[in-house]
Amino acid sequence: METERKKLGFGLMRLPKKGLFTDIKETSEMVDLFLENGFTYFDTAFIYLGSEEAAKKALVSRYPRESYTLATKVNVQAALTEGGAKKQFETSLERTGAGYFDYYLLHAIMANNEKRYEKFHLWDFVRDLKSSGKIRNFGFSFHDSPKMLDRLLSEHPEVDFVQLQINYADWENPAVQSRENYEVARKHGKQIVIMEPVKGGVLAKPIPEVEKLFKACHPDMSCASWAIRFAASLDGVLAVLSGMSNVAQMKDNISFMKDFKPLDEEEQDIIRQAQMLLGKSSVIPCTACRYCTEGCPKQIPIPDVFAAMNRQLGNGQMQEAKDSYDAAVSEGHCASDCIACRKCESACPQHLPISDNMKKAAAMFGR
Repeated sequence: METERKKLGFGLMRLPKKGLFTDIKETSEMVDLFLENGFTYFDTAFIYLGSEEAAKKALVSRYPRESYTLATKVNVQAALTEGGAKKQFETSLERTGAGYFDYYLLHAIMANNEKRYEKFHLWDFVRDLKSSGKIRNFGFSFHDSPKMLDRLLSEHPEVDFVQLQINYADWENPAVQSRENYEVARKHGKQIVIMEPVKGGVLAKPIPEVEKLFKACHPDMSCASWAIRFAASLDGVLAVLSGMSNVAQMKDNISFMKDFKPLDEEEQDIIRQAQMLLGKSSVIPCTACRYCTEGCPKQIPIPDVFAAMNRQLGNGQMQEAKDSYDAAVSEGHCASDCIACRKCESACPQHLPISDNMKKAAAMFGR
């Protein structure tokens, strides 16, 4: 495993858009800035719509293969059969044109899909891919309990790394258990790739009390910088993935990660104060990953509904919340349409009570 690298990783899940499609020109500019400043880790996935193709156009076709490292993932939820799951690897190779992958992951393991990874023999599959040189390292991304993580790492000690959701807001969150999962991974001696360090953008614009706290300490530093530096300050971190969506976000992240300095004692204390403030917040901790929307029989734009709700719950902006909600449900798929089938909840990495929150949204907005 490569250990000496700049820790910022470029997550290719939330790329800039031009209409309905990825803006390849802006993505290419972001790739250029990233590589020019010494960063090398790129992360995509089979199920990220258009992401692997964008990686080919903005990265793979423009730079020597040895100048970057590329990670992608196989997702068992996107396959009906073992053959279909295994075919994802060849499809990812074709989409990216990368020739091989530096990091390959079993994607988003949770209690509700773990057995399918076993049933489709995907642990053996990725081991064989590594033995044949088609991938350099393999691991898995994880959204469940420390007990389950400990068992998986005991059963599969050969994995090279684990990808975990870690951010200061979820450090002691009982639904995510960031700290405990981190400690389990380190107990097993695994390097860690961190996802959702800014919690889907939530921590880039935290509640006003937290923003005020950060600005009082470092007026010129973004709120996102606190979140990413918190994650990068942990031991054993291979990469901290930031799903940057525009050049401005890229430049901001480069500004504090190019010559990275871990949080000092005073800054760690500020983070603890922020955690206490967030513990009193009523905002819905949705990361807008959109895993919930694909299976929704009513096609409710769940993350957009939550974003609208959070304008009221976190900032008291009722009119802005209503405007945001109206825009989100303009095609007629409202929170009140929810039939509480709970398909969304089985897919949610945050384990949110989505059906209950849909009832609250319907009451808040009247439909």
